Amino acid sequence: MSRAPAGRRAPAPEADRPPRILIATDAYRPQVNGVARTLEWLAEEATALGAEIVMLTPERFPTIPAPSYPALPLALATPAAIAREIERHRPDAVHIATEGPIGFLARRHCRATGRPFTTCYHTRFPEYLAARWPIPLSWSYAALRRFHNAAAATMVSTPALKAELESRGFNKLVLWRRGIPLARFTGDVGPRHDWPRPAFLYVGRVAVEKNLEAFLDLDLPGTKIVVGDGPARAGFEQRYQNAIFTGRLDGVELARAYASADAFVFPSLTDTFGLVMLEAMAAGLPVAAFPVTGPRDVVGDSGCGVLDTDLRKAALAALDIPRDRCRAHAARHSMRESARGFLDNIATAIGVRAASLQAVG
Repeated sequence: MSRAPAGRRAPAPEADRPPRILIATDAYRPQVNGVARTLEWLAEEATALGAEIVMLTPERFPTIPAPSYPALPLALATPAAIAREIERHRPDAVHIATEGPIGFLARRHCRATGRPFTTCYHTRFPEYLAARWPIPLSWSYAALRRFHNAAAATMVSTPALKAELESRGFNKLVLWRRGIPLARFTGDVGPRHDWPRPAFLYVGRVAVEKNLEAFLDLDLPGTKIVVGDGPARAGFEQRYQNAIFTGRLDGVELARAYASADAFVFPSLTDTFGLVMLEAMAAGLPVAAFPVTGPRDVVGDSGCGVLDTDLRKAALAALDIPRDRCRAHAARHSMRESARGFLDNIATAIGVRAASLQAVG
């Protein structure tokens, strides 16, 4: 196992407890997005693997709505409050998952005290900001590069994203393979929705950065279904009255939506991964997407989807893909294995002993 970076060493875990990892994040339940869901699943699986996980989230602070996205709460935390939260838990490692108020203040405290920390690049904020305001990408990437390059390691989801960020000057990048709790999408979900066939499904945030119009504008037979909520939903519902908008679905209802469709359409051009594609494939749903980062890594040459610059062509071709092939591919991306990779990255970057981070049973 590698040694902790120069400066303050990671504290040695006490003999009578497992290593304690504090995850500072601005995205967590009750938010519904890929980052929040990944972290919730990670906390469950990492605990089963022998780690103690402490979540530092907006739930502990007053919040205000994010500009242009009122469903996203921003924590009104102070530097002193974040410092108290970190120090009272005496973590052996700190992982900063997001670049929001909590993430920035956690980073500030770690830098001030010499405590090593890791980060993760989950979201293409430069592209998301540019979709809403005239902010040059170079400015946003410079800010994110400064944020992440202070970390002992920055976790990224795919080799393609790693190469892209390295070309922008990001360093100490390590791969963290994403996963999902497979049983939530492969079990018995009860009666299916009786949507006119073929049924083309989208699941995710209903917002401008998701390029949802590229899906809704397609001339496709059957039905288009949009599962999710967001600031653009009301406008899309009025504009695309031939599509079905279900709003947010969770648990069995979400699994039932996947199981009831014939193809999953992922129109985003900016996602770093696209967790919903794994969820869809776990339910046996083939994917249609553009050949960009995210789909290229999740679907790739698996034969479980069609990637094409012509999204209509991809959606229609996906209908011919066997559902069993999709389920088999998704089965290789369990959340348990993802959590193991996360803990290995923590152990290597910060020096927390990995001996106790072993699976139970």
